[in-house]
Amino acid sequence: MGRKFIDCRAFPSEMNCSVAISADTESELLEAAVQHAVAVHGHQDTPALRDQIKGIIKDGMPSEEAPSRAA
Repeated sequence: MGRKFIDCRAFPSEMNCSVAISADTESELLEAAVQHAVAVHGHQDTPALRDQIKGIIKDGMPSEEAPSRAA
């Protein structure tokens, strides 16, 4: 089982967040990403937010180069 990650650089935001989070398990990554989304981006911890975050989890490690931002 490899690492999993989420990279905020791939998603548009007013703050141009450059945080990337990685973990060994999807559940650990989900919890860290939800905490980040709530504390930094002002989202509410809802089932919809958790589903959205689950949908953007990727396998591997984030690149040092910024990915193109989603529209």
